[in-house]
Amino acid sequence: MFTQEQRDTGEEVVLEQPQQRPGRSPERVTAANQEVPGPAVKEEVRAWAPTRSDAPAKDRHAPQSPAQAPSKAGRDKPRRSFVRRHPIALAIGVPLLLLVGAGGYLYWDYSGHFQTTDDAFIAARQFAIAPKVSGYLTAVPVTDNQHVAAGDVIARIDQRDYRTALEQAQAQVAAAQANIQNIDAQMEVQQAQVAQNQAQVQQAQASLVFAQQQVARYSATGREGWTPVEQTQQYTSQLRQQEAALKTAQAALVASARQLATLKAQRSSADANLKQAEAQRDQAELNLSYTVVTAAQPGRVVQLSAAVGEYVQAGTNLTMFVPDDIWVAANFKETQLDAMRPGQKTAVHIDAYPEREIRGHVDSVQPGSGTAFSLLPAQNATGNYVKIVQRVPVKIIIDDPPADVALGPGMSVEPDVRVNPAPSLYERLRAWL
Repeated sequence: MFTQEQRDTGEEVVLEQPQQRPGRSPERVTAANQEVPGPAVKEEVRAWAPTRSDAPAKDRHAPQSPAQAPSKAGRDKPRRSFVRRHPIALAIGVPLLLLVGAGGYLYWDYSGHFQTTDDAFIAARQFAIAPKVSGYLTAVPVTDNQHVAAGDVIARIDQRDYRTALEQAQAQVAAAQANIQNIDAQMEVQQAQVAQNQAQVQQAQASLVFAQQQVARYSATGREGWTPVEQTQQYTSQLRQQEAALKTAQAALVASARQLATLKAQRSSADANLKQAEAQRDQAELNLSYTVVTAAQPGRVVQLSAAVGEYVQAGTNLTMFVPDDIWVAANFKETQLDAMRPGQKTAVHIDAYPEREIRGHVDSVQPGSGTAFSLLPAQNATGNYVKIVQRVPVKIIIDDPPADVALGPGMSVEPDVRVNPAPSLYERLRAWL
């Protein structure tokens, strides 16, 4: 009989049979109720008590047959470890795992020396080229996407009207110069006239003095009766005539002096007219030079719309122009700017040319986020504020822009800014090896 505890625990139970009667040979009774002759005095019956989890609920209290019970030898056999069962996998996997871990650490240490972003583009101050004068286009010696140097001709406008205007302006300048020369000659004549009038004034003054002396001398002798009265009256009349002549000479001197001042004023007006004519001539020369549209700096012609025979007004867009002076506008997160400073070396990878690595350096960091300078800046003073990491533009100068490929504004790049100049473990190992 099995106890309840033995049924629950599944222990192996040995049942002892009562001792056989004398005169009968001992027999061994097995669990299958088979009699096997043998010398044993005790007969053992081994049975397997199932556990709660192994036996069904209805057969949990019923003993199992020996055919259903597992053998003790199978239960007592030791199980082989994972190392012994998979020696080759361990021999390959452990070194591979160590290699991957070492490589991951080297990559983590090396990448920690850089800050990178994919929100970066090539930028330039592109502008439209337009003429300053109107006319028909006579030549367009450039084509789309052509690289031009400073001073190269982009378009020519018909020059005939502007050459005529220049010749008229030059004639006006010549006339103004001739007028000035005429006034200068008149001033020289007038200066001589003033000198002549001054001499006449001096002559009249001398005659007046003599007449005064004559009158004084003959007046004394006339009172004493030595000279006739008529002679005294005659010298008195001459005195008055000399006084009038002196006044006339003085008036002529004043008139000639004023005429000289008038000529000087005319000379100043002629100088102003000459400057005006020269300004008109210079403007005509500029207009004539504006008929040749040239490149102010080296760059590329983009979106050319000009054509020979087209009539263009002043300010008409002939083409877009992209200068050679380009840079990278990288929008880093504000959390990436802690160790970023101007002058740090940068490796620029262009999406259009992934096999190239262009060198550059950080030029400056914009003092403010990109949204702060937008047309409609964000208003954060609201009740629904949610903090978002902002982007800050960083200007990166390209040190060695390639000349064999076209780089222009809007092209995507990925800059790697080295914020930690100390060599990483990978670089030290590479230098050592």
